[in-house]
Amino acid sequence: MARRLAAIMFTDIAGYTALAQADEGAALRLLQEQEKLIRPLLEHHQGRKVKSIGDGLLLEFEDALDAVECGVEFQRLLHERNLQGGMPPLQIRVGIHLGDVQRRGRDILGDAVNIASRIEPLAEPGGVCISEHVFAQVRNKVAYPFEKLGPKDLKGVREPIDVYHVGLPWAAGERPLGGPSPPRLAVLPLTNMSPDPTDEFFADGLTEELISTISKVRDLSVISRTSVMQYKGHPKRVAEIARELSVGTILEGSVRRAGNKVRITVQLIDPVADRHLWAENYDRNLEDIFSIQSEVAQKVASALEVRLRGEDEERIGRVPTEVTEAHLLYMKGRFHFQRVSKEGLLTALSYFEQAIQKDPRYALAHAAIAETYCSLAGFDMMPSNEALSKAEAAAKKALELDTGLAEAHISMSYFLSHSSWDLKRALSEAARAVELNPSLPEARLRAGLGYVFARRVEEARSEAQRALELDPLSSHTMTIAATVYLYAGNPERAAELFEKVMEADPTNSFARNNLGLSYVREGRYDEGIAEIRKAIELSRGSNLGELVDLAYALARAGRTEEARRVAEELVTYHREHGVGADAAGYAFASVGDRDAAFEWLERARRERSAGLVGVLSNFCLEPVRDDPRYRELLKKMGYSLN
Repeated sequence: MARRLAAIMFTDIAGYTALAQADEGAALRLLQEQEKLIRPLLEHHQGRKVKSIGDGLLLEFEDALDAVECGVEFQRLLHERNLQGGMPPLQIRVGIHLGDVQRRGRDILGDAVNIASRIEPLAEPGGVCISEHVFAQVRNKVAYPFEKLGPKDLKGVREPIDVYHVGLPWAAGERPLGGPSPPRLAVLPLTNMSPDPTDEFFADGLTEELISTISKVRDLSVISRTSVMQYKGHPKRVAEIARELSVGTILEGSVRRAGNKVRITVQLIDPVADRHLWAENYDRNLEDIFSIQSEVAQKVASALEVRLRGEDEERIGRVPTEVTEAHLLYMKGRFHFQRVSKEGLLTALSYFEQAIQKDPRYALAHAAIAETYCSLAGFDMMPSNEALSKAEAAAKKALELDTGLAEAHISMSYFLSHSSWDLKRALSEAARAVELNPSLPEARLRAGLGYVFARRVEEARSEAQRALELDPLSSHTMTIAATVYLYAGNPERAAELFEKVMEADPTNSFARNNLGLSYVREGRYDEGIAEIRKAIELSRGSNLGELVDLAYALARAGRTEEARRVAEELVTYHREHGVGADAAGYAFASVGDRDAAFEWLERARRERSAGLVGVLSNFCLEPVRDDPRYRELLKKMGYSLN
C-alpha cells in the first residue's frame, strides 16, 4: 500500500455516553447533527469523512492548514448553536495530527491515525488540540494564538509529542468570527533611547505611524494603537502579551533621535517559539522616516508569507501629512473625541481645525471634522442643519483629497446616515472603509452601527466583535462595540463590556448611561435607572439621549408619570434651544402617548434631526411601531433599506 502525507482529525462528543443512557433518541440526534454541521465545512476545506467511530468522526485533509481552519470553524458553528439554547448542548473535542497514512479502500491506516486519536482526548470540550507537526505548518498562517501544553506521553507512541491548544476567539466570552482570518500582529510601543526625554512623543508617534502603515496590508490583522500603548512602561514577556491580545506575532523595537539623525531598531518575534523571524537596524535622516515605515511593512509581510497586492504597496507608500505638528494636533483631537461628551467633542473639533490650518491638504483631519459634526448633531448638542452642512463639506473635502483613505469613507458614511437617513449608501461607504483597511477598528465600528440602524443584527454583532479583536483593550472601542451589542439584542454582552469600561474610566457618562440601559433591557430596572441618573449628573444634562433613556427606563419600570415629566422637560429644552425634537418624540413614545410622540417625530423630520437615524432601532418606539403613523413617518423619511 502506498504511503502519503495527510492531516488527520478526530472528533468526539463530550458527555455522549451519559446522554445516551439518559435519552438514546436525543443522543442519536446529536450524532446526526454533528455530521450535518461538518459536511459543508469538509467540502470547503478539501477534507473527507473516512468513517464514524462511535460518537466521533475520523476525517482526512490534504494539508494541515485546511484541517485547522476546518476544526476552528466547526467549533465556531457549535459555539453559536449552543448559545441559542433550547436543545441539548453539543460539545465536541477535536484533535489534529500530520503524518504518513496508508489507504485501504476508503479507510486509512498508520501511526498518524493513532496519534491523532490520542491527541483528541487532550482537548477540552469545545476545544482544538494539535500536534507539533501541525503547529510547525500553521503557526504563522492563522490568526489564532497557540498554547503549548508540553510533551505528552501518548498510548502506543514511543516518544512524547508536544501538543498545542488552539486559542479560539470566543474562549474568553467573545463572539466568534466566521471564516478564516488573516495573521494577527501587535506592534508594541517603541522604546525611546534618545538622551532627550521629550523625544518620548517622537517614539509614540512613530509607533502610531508603524501601526497605521502595516495595517494597510489587507491580509494582515493589526492590533490598534489604543490597545498596544497600554503596554508602554509596563514590561511583560512577549508570550504573555501575545496571549492577552490573541496575536501570533509581535513587532517590537526602539528609536534613538539625535538632531536630524534617527536610528530605529525593529524585530519581528514568534512569541510561542520564542524566536526572531526578522530584525533590522535603520540609520537614516528624519526626512526618510516614512520610507522606513513602508519598508518595515513590506518586511513584516514577507516574513509572515503575506503576498502584497499592488494596491497594498501603493497604500503603505502614501504619506498622510508631512507636517508633523498637524499630525500631533490630530492625535490630540482623537483623544478628546473618544470621550463622547459635548465638551470632549468641541475640544476635539478645535484640535482638528488647528491641524488643517497647519496642513490644509490633511485629509485625515478633514474626515475627523466631519465625524465630529455628525456626533454633535446626533446627540442634539448642535442644531442638525448647522452641524450637518459643515459635516458634508468636510467629508467631501476628505474624499476629494484622498479617495483611498478609509477614514474619509467612514466620515461620509456617518454623514449619509445622519443627514439623509440613506442607510444603503451609508453602509456602502462603511463597507468601502473596511475594504480599504480591514484592520481599522473605527471602520468596523461604523459598519456595526450602520447595521444596527438597518436592523441587520447578526452583521452588526460580527463587526463589533471584529473591532474588539483589533482593539481589545481600548475603552472607546469597547464602548461603541457594546452599544452595537445592546441595540443588536445582546444586553448581557453589552453590560459585560460597559462594566469593563467603568472599571477603567468611571467618569465616562456615555458608557455609564448605556450600562444602565443594558440593565433595563435585562429587566434590572432599579439598577439601570440609578446608572442612567449618574450619567446625567456626569454630563450635566448635555446629552439629551440620556434623558430619553431615563424616560424609557422609568416607563419600563412602571413609573409612567415620572417618565412623562422627563418628556415634558425635553419639550421645554427644544423650545429654549431649538434642538431635540426627536428626543421629545422618543420620550413620549416610551410612555405610550402616541399623538404627542408622532407630533414631535414629525417635527423632528421637518427639522432634519440627525437623531432620527435610530427610528428603526430605538427601544422607545417599541410601543408605537404598530401605529400606521410609524409606517407613514418611515415613508416620508424615504427610509428604505432596499
